[in-house]
Amino acid sequence: MNDLVTLWNRRRFLEQCGLGAAQLAIAGTPQFAPKAKRLIYLFMEGGPSHLDLFDDKPKLRAMDGEPFPMSLLAGKKFAFMENMAAPTVCGSKATFKPHGQSGNVVSSLLPEIASIADKIALIKTVKTGNVNHSPAMVMAHTGSMVPGRPSLGAWLLYGLGRESKNLPDFVSMISGPRGPRNGPDIWGSGFLPSQFQGVPFMSGPQPIFDINSQPGVTAERQRRAIDAIGDLNRERMAATGDNEIATRIASYEMAFRMQSSAPELVDLNGESKETLAMYGATPGKASFANNCLMARRLIERGVRVVQVYHTDWDHHTNIDNSLKKICPEVDRPSAALVKDLEQRGLLKDTLVVWGGEFGRTPMSEGGKRGGLGRNHQIDAYTMWMAGGGIRPGVTVGETDEMGLRAVSDPAPLHDMHATILHQFGFDHTKLTYRFQGRDFRLTDTSGTPIAKLIA
Repeated sequence: MNDLVTLWNRRRFLEQCGLGAAQLAIAGTPQFAPKAKRLIYLFMEGGPSHLDLFDDKPKLRAMDGEPFPMSLLAGKKFAFMENMAAPTVCGSKATFKPHGQSGNVVSSLLPEIASIADKIALIKTVKTGNVNHSPAMVMAHTGSMVPGRPSLGAWLLYGLGRESKNLPDFVSMISGPRGPRNGPDIWGSGFLPSQFQGVPFMSGPQPIFDINSQPGVTAERQRRAIDAIGDLNRERMAATGDNEIATRIASYEMAFRMQSSAPELVDLNGESKETLAMYGATPGKASFANNCLMARRLIERGVRVVQVYHTDWDHHTNIDNSLKKICPEVDRPSAALVKDLEQRGLLKDTLVVWGGEFGRTPMSEGGKRGGLGRNHQIDAYTMWMAGGGIRPGVTVGETDEMGLRAVSDPAPLHDMHATILHQFGFDHTKLTYRFQGRDFRLTDTSGTPIAKLIA
């Protein structure tokens, strides 16, 4: 038995020294000069309606309520196909106009984002591969519809290396009526070492799970306990060669340091009244506004990747009233984040991305539960980016007059991911990790950085 254990350990050692050395050699070494150092991803889960927010379609307003031409839907996939028997055209009730010197078009539902039109780049032709929320969420975050792959944030940390000493390098912040679908899958490390996975922060005054010591447990006592556990873990790591144990040791150490650093981080009372008002943030309140402000505070303290979720965008019915309610929840803080980063000199090397897992259709559905809505649209929808070397004030791509497909500059999701990696100094085809005999990458087997987005 001991011979078998020795043989297994020897094989594990060779794996770590062979494949492991090759895999980890890339960490901390972008392949060319990066323009971005940090990523803040503002994610609108559920599928924000680009046709009510960014992509103006006068044709839809002119035909509002008329039967939708079924010939245009041939071969297309939508969720809840049984409701598609006789769809009608759904024109937006919002008004659209160009803003700023760039002329970027933003709807009346997002007046604050309209005020930063010259600072953002609109991508109107993003395309994904699945009409259902869960696989589309996984695709948006990992480049694959199959759960278990590394997330975008994990790939970035794998390439850049870890930096923060007192906080996680990758944080996912949750706001809204529930957490995002697929939870750990969309901030996980998959088959990458678990040191690169994200850490979820909840909304409210205590966003970090189990950060407070138990009553009666002093810092000195806790330090002794962590040292003892660390010694046991190091013994086990020496015996097995399992590098995941090193991640466990580091996690204990990070948690201990966060007990000192986290209270100052989450206390927004130190922000000026002007800053709180700009975001619409209220200290101690669970809100997207607070989380956007927290995102800025995190990246100031060395965190590399922050994902901020708003989870109330699945509007199959009553879309007009729903948008009037939720757009103000994200409009001001999203714009404030960009403005605040710029004022502090952080926008130039912080990439901000705004979008969801897909968009919404130009035809209506529902109505039985209080008003018409829109189905899921995967062939062309809008996202925007700002900072991090992205060309400001541009619009990339156009859709047809019905808003169904791209007629110029299609932007498959792998192109979006390739662009993000490019801004961090990586050729997406070379940021790979060998697993089960194959080299994997975020963009799978396709993807091209979108040249029109790159300044």
